[in-house]
Amino acid sequence: MFRSPHIFADFGSVTAAESTRHGGVSEAPYHALNLGGSTADEPDKVIENNHRFFAALDIPFENVAKSHQVHGTEILNVVKPGRFEGYDALITSIPNIQLAVTVADCTPVLVYDPVTRAVAAIHAGWRGTAQQIVYKTILKMQETFGSVPANCVAYIGTCIDECSFEVGEEVAANFESAHKRWDDDKQKFFVDLKKANKDQLVKVGLRTENIELSAYSTVLNNEDYFSYRFEKGLTGRMLATIGFSAT
Repeated sequence: MFRSPHIFADFGSVTAAESTRHGGVSEAPYHALNLGGSTADEPDKVIENNHRFFAALDIPFENVAKSHQVHGTEILNVVKPGRFEGYDALITSIPNIQLAVTVADCTPVLVYDPVTRAVAAIHAGWRGTAQQIVYKTILKMQETFGSVPANCVAYIGTCIDECSFEVGEEVAANFESAHKRWDDDKQKFFVDLKKANKDQLVKVGLRTENIELSAYSTVLNNEDYFSYRFEKGLTGRMLATIGFSAT
């Protein structure tokens, strides 16, 4: 049903996870643990899946904060749980608020500052990555909570892998040369979203040893994860989530 990042294991108050496609009630093509309400799946099944997922994490569903994501760079400082509109990054320093972002090829990034006790959940598709949403979110944590980037730990989650993310020149033009390569045979560019987002974290001041990258791919490991591109849009959505308790 979910995998938990290793990077947060030493912080007992932190609950962080990303869902797989297993353990839910949705039927094909959304089988089984579809957690995204923006699909044509039956709403009651999506709700049931969400309750199952958060129950497995021992998180009350009423503690969850999500937003309808728009592939932008708006960041919300969450002060109460709920459903919001138009934000692709959520931050909070309030315990028992569980932040969550929805993905199905885009890159989820989870951040924890153990000093100020603040968290962030970031949705970074190619547009958000190109617009430096991860970099901007860390700066927002610094401004809002006094977070020092060098103290933060981060997880770059499961997304479309570089060898699967084939793009045209119009998309590739948004990325630095270090984050894309040209394939002569296919006459296409390939973009590495994990590396691009990791480099943003390092640029803003996180230590390399404090960053974990998912070993999985939504395309290469499609039996475990949803991929919007590989499944041609007819698929479910995963959640990446982070929060911390008061103790």
